[in-house]
Amino acid sequence: MPKISSLAVAPRTEAVHTEAARGCVQVLYSAVRNETLKRASPLSPEDQCLQSMPDASPSKWHLAHTTWFFETMLLRPHLSGYRPFDERYAYLFNSYYEALGSRLPRAQRGLLSRPALDEIHAYRRHVDKNMAELIEQSPPLLWHTLQPLIMLGLHHEQQHQELLLTDIVHALWCNPTRPAYQSPASAQHQKADIPAKQWLGFAGGLVPIGHEADGEDLFAFDNEMPRHNVLLHPYRLCRRLVTCGEYAEFIADGGYRRPQLWLSDGWATVQQQGWQAPLYWSRSNDAHGTQEQWRVYGQHGCLPMNASEPVRNLSFYEAAAYAEWADARLPTEFEWEAAASHPNIDQLYGHAWQWTRSSYDPYPGFRPTPGATGEYNGKFMVGQMVLRGSSLATPSGHARATYRNFFPPAARWQFAGLRLAKDGQQ
Repeated sequence: MPKISSLAVAPRTEAVHTEAARGCVQVLYSAVRNETLKRASPLSPEDQCLQSMPDASPSKWHLAHTTWFFETMLLRPHLSGYRPFDERYAYLFNSYYEALGSRLPRAQRGLLSRPALDEIHAYRRHVDKNMAELIEQSPPLLWHTLQPLIMLGLHHEQQHQELLLTDIVHALWCNPTRPAYQSPASAQHQKADIPAKQWLGFAGGLVPIGHEADGEDLFAFDNEMPRHNVLLHPYRLCRRLVTCGEYAEFIADGGYRRPQLWLSDGWATVQQQGWQAPLYWSRSNDAHGTQEQWRVYGQHGCLPMNASEPVRNLSFYEAAAYAEWADARLPTEFEWEAAASHPNIDQLYGHAWQWTRSSYDPYPGFRPTPGATGEYNGKFMVGQMVLRGSSLATPSGHARATYRNFFPPAARWQFAGLRLAKDGQQ
């Protein structure tokens, strides 16, 4: 799929630039929308109705909500004569936009056996057809307003592509038969050998952080701005992510039984939830039936633990406790971003989101965008922790060094792991 974070078109004339941009946007729009359908294609209609917990959403709801976004933010206000597919969908598929009216409570999304999946697919086709008309026919002055909104909608849909996968993995894991989202035969196993644990030193100093408006990446969410300077003390980062094998050593050393390793809220959560290992980890006997082995559930079902793979499905609390056990700490999000351009840092993207020690706060001078889209990020800037990088479920072209993902510290169903940090350059 094309990279959607950049949309560079050589502007020979304003008209040529606009027409070329329309063509690029339509290609990107089709690619992103098709990728969502591709991710849902292994699932039955019954699968797509499942909501395993209030934090997750049914696959069918993701298909509809991403479509609602384009209908609500673009077609209704900007396409003359547009007829909504179904007026009831404004209530059913609004997520959290207070400015756009009331909505179905989040925890009740799994009750939507109707509209049927076929109707949701028809809804998507209806909106896609009208979006093609809007992209092709909007006047040049209006187009300059629409283009950033369309790009926001595409990145929003890519976020839901990842959520679609993480949510359905959790739902299928809740099934006692542990069905796989995809056949185990399609799993890509990493090599058993992994690089030695190496520490890379960084001098720190005053470093620029955040999205650069005139940089290569033309898109960024508002929470990545404004660009500003941050003072960093000398620090070290581990070259690679913590592996499953290393995390298993933490468990074997009593990591979940030693309160001194945990933040107070984390230890209370361990006790309340009965955590003994990462989410989706379980014990099983080996071929001789004498020795317990770790098995890990994921999109390919329940497989023997691959000790060389990065550990995933950790909460912030677990990541921080492991770092304490390892005589290290989690990096701040600013240390992570400043180090992201280093040529020797491995596994920055495409493996696991990486918890940082930074709370999700606004950058100096941050202001939400006007209108309903201003609710996208800013109102969630409390009680959450920042993750950096991307995971194996992140769509191609969606990750970048300035990207700020965020979740509550106890969240475990996302593909989140950790990279260790230490103070000092040596």
